[in-house]
Amino acid sequence: MEHVDLALFVLRVAVGVTMALHGWNKVRNGIAGTAKWFDSMGMKPGVLNAWLAAGTEIGGGVLLAVGLLTPFAGASIVGLMVVAGWTSHRDKGFFVFRPGQGWEYVFVLAVVGFAVGAIGAGQWSLDAAFGIVEDGYVDGWWGALVAGVLGVGGGIAQMAVFYRPPAKA
Repeated sequence: MEHVDLALFVLRVAVGVTMALHGWNKVRNGIAGTAKWFDSMGMKPGVLNAWLAAGTEIGGGVLLAVGLLTPFAGASIVGLMVVAGWTSHRDKGFFVFRPGQGWEYVFVLAVVGFAVGAIGAGQWSLDAAFGIVEDGYVDGWWGALVAGVLGVGGGIAQMAVFYRPPAKA
């Protein structure tokens, strides 16, 4: 099934590197600006949430790209996208090209995080190299449960603790 391993490798690296760079961009351009944006959306305190988002994007992205602890890496992507989708994109329509950017992009990233977390990273991964999962594929439902329940639950928990949306004028 080398074609499946190649496809998973390309998907993991593309999405993982994208997520890691997205997080790195928050750090490189200064957390202060990201923190102000988070505060304006209602993710308070903004500076803490900016660091949490950047760290999760970098860490989860790298883990996904290298295929290490893949169900947890998938959960991090799902959780990030749950928060981003709800706080920033949900009321803007589906398409990302709409004003304010719709939720299609965060939806696709969440689905990829879930799917790769559920399946596993394949043989071309650190999970396979270290014997964390046999041949790099998750056996049974535990990967889907970790990626889905921990991802969605983590996103909801973060919003329950930190999300205080601004009052409508």
